[in-house]
Amino acid sequence: MDVPEIGVEELERRLAAGATLIDVRESDEYVQVRVPGGILVPLQTVPDRLADVPTDGTFYVICAKGGRSREAAEFLITEGRDAVNVTGGTTAWVEADLPTDSGSPT
Repeated sequence: MDVPEIGVEELERRLAAGATLIDVRESDEYVQVRVPGGILVPLQTVPDRLADVPTDGTFYVICAKGGRSREAAEFLITEGRDAVNVTGGTTAWVEADLPTDSGSPT
């Protein structure tokens, strides 16, 4: 399946414009470092939480490097959602020196 992809610099611009980001890493990875504003939905829980994902709008999906997020984006697309994989994941985000959060979300 052809999954749309976006780089971290473009993601930063889209997040500033109000885009929705889904982080499919595990909670221990999420508390270490994350893109501000991302919503934690670990990959294994995506099918169970599908009802929580609205059917309108585009969702950007991120993980550590891009593999799990591609899998999640592909699943969301097959379920009728407009999902885009973030290439390079949080690793690329950190390497690009973009803003991050860490610790437990408030």
